[in-house]
Amino acid sequence: MDTSGTGRSARRGMDTLIFRTMAPYLTALMVLFSVFVLLRGHNEPGGGFIGGLIAASAFAILGIASGVSAVRRALWFDPITIAAAGLAASALAGIVSLFADVPFMTALWVFPNIFGTEVALSTPMLFDIGVYLVVTGAITAIALALEEREDD
Repeated sequence: MDTSGTGRSARRGMDTLIFRTMAPYLTALMVLFSVFVLLRGHNEPGGGFIGGLIAASAFAILGIASGVSAVRRALWFDPITIAAAGLAASALAGIVSLFADVPFMTALWVFPNIFGTEVALSTPMLFDIGVYLVVTGAITAIALALEEREDD
């Protein structure tokens, strides 16, 4: 039931101009913070799971403020596809160890020079990125499904 005269349902109590204006900026800031939490997860508290939850929360805020279509445009890919890519990355992190003739999920490191800087890349990092994508995709898919159901 529309009581505001704007064509939107009355259930959207947080539907204010300030919230709709700030939500995209808050979403971008939260996604950036989630990547920070993801990448520092090996040495400090954080990692793929909590980073993914922060990212999914960011997209939920955008969905509340601007609707499901804005979230789908911001993601570029379907959330289930994102989760599937994360699952593939996590599985690949374990399979790489089998090709190196070590037990499954053994951590392996390489140190390539990128633009003159030695960068440490590892299978645990690939696994964490996979977990990040699985959590972000799955939780966002659930949130979008619930929001779409509410709109019907």
